[in-house]
Amino acid sequence: MPLLVGTSGWQYKDWRGDLYPADLPQRLWLEEYAASFATVENNNAFYRLPTPETFADWHDRTPAGFVMAVKASRYLTHIKRLRDPEEPVERLLRHAAGLGDRLGPVLLQLPPTLHADAALLDAALRCFPRRVRVAVEPRHGSWWTDEVRAVLEGRGAALCWADHDSRPVTPLWRTADWGYVRFHSGRAQPWPRYGRQALTTWAGRLADTWPERADVYAYFNNDPGGAAVHDAVVFARAAARRHRTVSRTPALRG
Repeated sequence: MPLLVGTSGWQYKDWRGDLYPADLPQRLWLEEYAASFATVENNNAFYRLPTPETFADWHDRTPAGFVMAVKASRYLTHIKRLRDPEEPVERLLRHAAGLGDRLGPVLLQLPPTLHADAALLDAALRCFPRRVRVAVEPRHGSWWTDEVRAVLEGRGAALCWADHDSRPVTPLWRTADWGYVRFHSGRAQPWPRYGRQALTTWAGRLADTWPERADVYAYFNNDPGGAAVHDAVVFARAAARRHRTVSRTPALRG
């Protein structure tokens, strides 16, 4: 499988002129996005879980082989704070089943105020069937323990490698035979772009950690001004120079 490179979401009006032609109606943006990228991380599901019909519509509007990662609802991660996970996980998977073979990993982004609780995390991960890949993005420093790492490894869940300001803010643990990386903001100009050297360094990290046969998902969450689209393209080229097979990226318009 290739290194799958995409962005966190696709409905950003300031991407007109870069990714989307100026005269393209917004209702056709997903089709245009999927012609340019082979994967997307769906952030909208975090704020409001889409209906099964909406997920099925996204399946029908994207080509075979397209992959949509889904950020789990904040009801599970931020309101329930991983407590009583059975019903929220079941509902998420029942709705997302509409994606069919387009469904990629599920991302659990934990609140920055949630301190480490390995047993709580283990109970939540236990609710997901083994066939569903789960990435976990803790955001409090107390999570970086051997016990937490053992839970992730035992459940086959990937620690989400996260970047802020062109540096890793999580340990670079390999906890599964696949990987998941999120780029939140770079230090280059115009903000929040990444510099070429930072992206080259990240491409090297991935190539040195996972073999070519491993599935690795990389998403750019720095959407303002089309930075995510631009940086995804530059990162994909850097990874290709490291002899990684990379999913399609667009030829930028702007």
